[in-house]
Amino acid sequence: MGKKFTTMDLIYLCGMALVTIGFCCPMFKGLFGSSANGFDFIKNAKEGGFVAIGSILIIAGGIAGLVSCFVPQLKGLKLIFAIVALAGAIVLIIGFTTNGGIYKAIGKQLLKRAMFGFYMVVVGIVLGVCGALKKA
Repeated sequence: MGKKFTTMDLIYLCGMALVTIGFCCPMFKGLFGSSANGFDFIKNAKEGGFVAIGSILIIAGGIAGLVSCFVPQLKGLKLIFAIVALAGAIVLIIGFTTNGGIYKAIGKQLLKRAMFGFYMVVVGIVLGVCGALKKA
């Protein structure tokens, strides 16, 4: 018999799953109706930059958080993985407001151009941090 998940463990699992799924869904719509998910930000960012680094941190924190739910040795690192995803979101927003071109256009109208993937990532990060804070 396996160990039961507590309510906070399930909240954390749902949060990290939302981060990972939301990253793959359209996050922002472009100027001409096209949409971009997190992988598009990694692919289109030249020479690294804040947008690429933030996107990598978000997906790395989400995937590591999912893995930590099922690997007993990583249970103590749940809060760190949720904070990595949160830091990635902050870095991504900084990248939108400071980079030029299309990123700056999205950054000026961040909430107007946000799509359901963006909201899934935000809700997932909040749930992940709240679920990880149970004994921290």
